[in-house]
Amino acid sequence: MGDYPAGLILIVTGSALRAEQMDRPLAYYLQTQIEQLSAGQDDRMAIVLSDRFYLTHPDLHALPLISVGGPGVNRLAQKLLKKLRAVLAADNQFFIQMDPDGEDLRASIWALDNCQTRIAVVRFAERYLPQFTRACWQRSS
Repeated sequence: MGDYPAGLILIVTGSALRAEQMDRPLAYYLQTQIEQLSAGQDDRMAIVLSDRFYLTHPDLHALPLISVGGPGVNRLAQKLLKKLRAVLAADNQFFIQMDPDGEDLRASIWALDNCQTRIAVVRFAERYLPQFTRACWQRSS
């Protein structure tokens, strides 16, 4: 694995134009939320990057991550679709997939449209992000 801070969490969006336009701002929102949860500890941080960059850098694959955007615009979400279970699915409008036990430190947040994706991201931030970051940072210490 590369030389990365122990408390690094990746936030991965699609690299298609629509994903860059609609999902990347949601990823930055999550990055801000993670920074607030880090309580100023320098080794606890998040970085936003594209699915294309992530998938072509195998040294990143062992790091905790949050994928934002659906399988149609995010190739990582497509790969995670059958690997992570849905912990929240709202009327088949949006999905939050992750391991609620914190063993698999990957999450995927997506919906059928951007409005629902925004709702899913906020719901994830409120309901799951504190426990997700805690599990990531406990594993790194």
